Amino acid sequence: MITQSTIDKIRDTARVEEVVGDYVNLKRRGSNMIGLCPFHNEKTPSFTVSPSKNFYKCFGCGEAGDSIKFLMEHEHYSYPEALRFLAARYGIEIEEENWSPEVELQRQHRDSLHIINGFAQEYFQKQLFESDMGKSIGLSYFKERGYREEIIRRFGLGYSHRDGKSFTNAAVAANYNIDLLKELGLTTARDNDFFRARVIFPIHNLSGKPIAFAGRVLKKTERAPKYLNSPESEIYHKSRIVYGMHQASKSIRKKDQCILVEGYTDVLSLVQEGIEHVVASSGTALTTDQIRLIQRFSPNLVILYDGDAAGLKAATRGLDIALEQDMNVRVVVLPEGEDPDSLVRSLGGEKMQAFIEEKAEDVIFFKTRQLVESAGNDPVAKTKIARDVVSSIAIIPDPIKRSLYIKECARVMDLEEEMLIAEMNAAVRQQLKKKNRDSQAGAKPSASRPASDNRSDIPPVEQARPIPNVSKKTSNTDGFHEQKIAQLLIAFGGEEFEDGLTVAEYIIGEIEDVVAEFDHPVYKQLIEDVVNKLGKGGSVSEKYFLAHPNTSIRDLAYEFLQSPYELSPGWSENGIELGTQKPPNENFVNDSVESVLRLKLRKIDRLRGRNREKLKGCDPGDVEQQIHLLKVDQKLTEIHNHIAKTLRMVVPK
Repeated sequence: MITQSTIDKIRDTARVEEVVGDYVNLKRRGSNMIGLCPFHNEKTPSFTVSPSKNFYKCFGCGEAGDSIKFLMEHEHYSYPEALRFLAARYGIEIEEENWSPEVELQRQHRDSLHIINGFAQEYFQKQLFESDMGKSIGLSYFKERGYREEIIRRFGLGYSHRDGKSFTNAAVAANYNIDLLKELGLTTARDNDFFRARVIFPIHNLSGKPIAFAGRVLKKTERAPKYLNSPESEIYHKSRIVYGMHQASKSIRKKDQCILVEGYTDVLSLVQEGIEHVVASSGTALTTDQIRLIQRFSPNLVILYDGDAAGLKAATRGLDIALEQDMNVRVVVLPEGEDPDSLVRSLGGEKMQAFIEEKAEDVIFFKTRQLVESAGNDPVAKTKIARDVVSSIAIIPDPIKRSLYIKECARVMDLEEEMLIAEMNAAVRQQLKKKNRDSQAGAKPSASRPASDNRSDIPPVEQARPIPNVSKKTSNTDGFHEQKIAQLLIAFGGEEFEDGLTVAEYIIGEIEDVVAEFDHPVYKQLIEDVVNKLGKGGSVSEKYFLAHPNTSIRDLAYEFLQSPYELSPGWSENGIELGTQKPPNENFVNDSVESVLRLKLRKIDRLRGRNREKLKGCDPGDVEQQIHLLKVDQKLTEIHNHIAKTLRMVVPK
């Protein structure tokens, strides 16, 4: 088990904007950074990263956390895997204690799959560069295609021998488990190599770890497929991966554009010529998860495919998915007989880039033109085309964009614009009905966060209690006042209240006698934790709560420390000051006093109500009990009136 001191060091060192920025295109907004949330589908950014507080929060779906949690949720890392990844990134030495046997087994299994794939990539590349057959066959193939050694090594390309057992024997000799080799698809059920006599293309996740492989045959035969691909595994889900994203992500963000091609070699050739913002669908139909992956880095997609019939068919495959995700999609049709690989080698990088910019055509106009040309003057075919094009326009979320497309498509197809609008409105209504039916049938698990994701490898302290929904209001109106107290403790607990007394010490000293009356379990849990912390001579702060070992309390910190609202810069730029009070982040002393009084007022009212119920039910003959309850009521009323006057509330006579 990784020691707490190492965990604290990782939390302090890892910068959330750097870690999240590797996966999400973030833009500066005031003191924070914003981007499209990677955890749910959204068109308008609601995902906020706070560099000063070192955590993220999405105001759309509610996801929040630090760098460690982000890797756990986004990359499906276990808790220790996320820690190890960050430790490696920031050069932090890990100190360890002993794990429980169950957690250790789970951690080791996933780690082992990554380690074996890492060994496989190194093995295949070593065979390519060092074995006689690898150099004469595999390396010769790559060099004949014009690939420089720098590109070959950058993408981890390799070669597998034809003898059928060399890799498996080497892996077993290196003490790798043969069952895990089979689980990854590197070894067959009969203990033979899965990849034989092929050049190897490793497939990496966003972090750069090899998670799968594709092997291309060098000699065409009727029985052997051109490509063999790794099966899906615990670490590889092909519907969520596009080839080359690890190498291309920074360039895509910088260019604010992603070029999508079909094959591995297309990516290699374009990158070698300086066009680095390119990824490949690897010949599979585009999925929603793949489009969302691209969208995290740029909303602008250029699809670059062959100019033959098969290429045009591939170019239109999955386009509706991209449109539905509100991507700005353009298509480039290459000259017949050319593919991206061959064309860039003949044109060179600069001319190829110019060609792409010149020939890129908006996907709706591309689709309209292609269909109109194929229909000719056939009215039945033109009717079918109109409905096909309108169905694609209807799934675009932006109504302004839909309107502009309808206007232009009506002109190209020589149809009445009103007719297309009516057809589109009908299609939109059908989509809304379908969404309503789907929502009533029950939400399906997110494709990017499978329901089978096993989180039992989180250390016991991480799952000590179920996490209540901190945003859910309690049925009792005291919930608001309890929430305000919790918020003040988290945001300002370590600040000075007066004369060396902290805000936390003041609040706890004032409300300790009513903690038992708290309704919300998490707020009550927080107060008890602070009481315990202060009782041991400790202190609390933002940092204390953000790194709290109890997830319920940590989630409260994420909830309360990031607001969707900020003061407009105009206030400070124009020298305007709040005349009645300090800005919210400086008004914690007054807030603390008022919030404590309002909470105590609520709790005293509750106690007074209970006391009066006892008085109503009191035995008429028990005069002593009646006098006692009346005195209690009088005392509670005095306290209530005193607090109310302090708060300048109306007090009944």
